[in-house]
Amino acid sequence: MRKTGIFIVYYLLLGCISQAQDSVYLFSYFKGNGEDGLHLASGTDGYTWKPVKNDASFLKPLLSKDKLMRDPCIIRGADGLFHMVWTVSWNEKGIGYASSKNLVDWSEQQYIPVMAHEDSALNCWAPEITYDKKSKSYFIYWATTIVGRFEAGSKNGDGKYNHRMYYVTTKDFKQYSKTRLFYNKDFSVIDATIFPVGKKYAMILKDETRTPPQKNLRVAFSKKMFKGWSATSAPITGDYWAEGPTVVKLGDEWVVYFDKYRDKKYGAVASVDLKTWKDISDKISFPAGTRHGTVFKVSKEEYEAMQQ
Repeated sequence: MRKTGIFIVYYLLLGCISQAQDSVYLFSYFKGNGEDGLHLASGTDGYTWKPVKNDASFLKPLLSKDKLMRDPCIIRGADGLFHMVWTVSWNEKGIGYASSKNLVDWSEQQYIPVMAHEDSALNCWAPEITYDKKSKSYFIYWATTIVGRFEAGSKNGDGKYNHRMYYVTTKDFKQYSKTRLFYNKDFSVIDATIFPVGKKYAMILKDETRTPPQKNLRVAFSKKMFKGWSATSAPITGDYWAEGPTVVKLGDEWVVYFDKYRDKKYGAVASVDLKTWKDISDKISFPAGTRHGTVFKVSKEEYEAMQQ
């Protein structure tokens, strides 16, 4: 009986290892100013990342006068497709969208004029997508400055910028809801990313305050995706400027990757409870030049097909 039990545990462990190896983590990112488009890196453990396709671009940007593809956010939708949004320009009133079945062949790039109705809007930065199972819709959110709209933070931001988070929803990426204010806690905020935690939601965001400098990442929580968000936590990042967070669960730990953009390298912090954080930047490795991206998962078969 003892040997039988040992063999059962052994085969269960083999099954767990096999299941883990059936998935590959991908990281979407841009390089430079985003001129050459979408880059992908791969990893199996969430710590060591290698460029895919010799770090060549998977999709060239075509939208806006600037033709940029910054801050690419990719998720797998309920329809099985990969959906991506990105920043098309420093000073446009819309964002970019495209979809793909295999991350190689992409749909026509679509410009979504989410802030076109605001004459004084200056930008649409770092859009992200989160799927809401309850409403069966996609929640797209980004940061925008509207000149004169908010007094708080207007003297503490970067020059003319005083951002707040806004959002739209869609079920089909053809029709979109009215743009609404999403997150305003009386400071300049950008680079939010939302993820479910049990029956609640957590959001990592950047405090963009310039004077006195914050430029750090913080956490907020809510029982509902669209409203009821708490005030932010204390900073979860250290004495450096951080932006572009993305989150993955590795074992028992939540790992937040982010761009240490002044230091021109990537960093990471980890937590088991989203309250107490430790810096694990020395444990991760990203391709040289990686900028603001998102992490997601594909099957081993999908990954191998991409390589071909």
